[in-house]
Amino acid sequence: MSAYRTILVGTDGSDTSFRAVDRAAQLAAATGATLLLASAYHKMPARERLSAADRLGDLAYKVQGSTPAEDALRAARERAVAAGAKDIEEIAVEGDPVDVISKLAKDRGAELVVVGNRGLNSLAGRLLGSVPANLSHRSPGDVLIVHTTDGK
Repeated sequence: MSAYRTILVGTDGSDTSFRAVDRAAQLAAATGATLLLASAYHKMPARERLSAADRLGDLAYKVQGSTPAEDALRAARERAVAAGAKDIEEIAVEGDPVDVISKLAKDRGAELVVVGNRGLNSLAGRLLGSVPANLSHRSPGDVLIVHTTDGK
């Protein structure tokens, strides 16, 4: 029996976060653990989400397609399957990445949280602090910080 029955990995759709997904999927495949793919997101006003061609007028906007979080999770699932993971769940939750991942880890009983060493891909991420460092303090279980910025 594996020490890790549930592994949670966060992804924002970036290449570096996908490296963390790859590592988490390899571990899930090797141990038979359930792999939870999580993506935190912030809602954007419809006007900002849509191109000018999609606008129907000043008050009404047409919403089509998937969200960036759904796209990130779909791509992460493809990578996880390619790495051999079998039992995979996708979860998109609105909120701050650290809050979302730490709450999911608690709620879903994840024994291992996997994140890349890069943190958020934005100025906000650099100003608010490192996602991996904050998760290492707030996660209810083990945290694996995957080195994802070595230029592979």
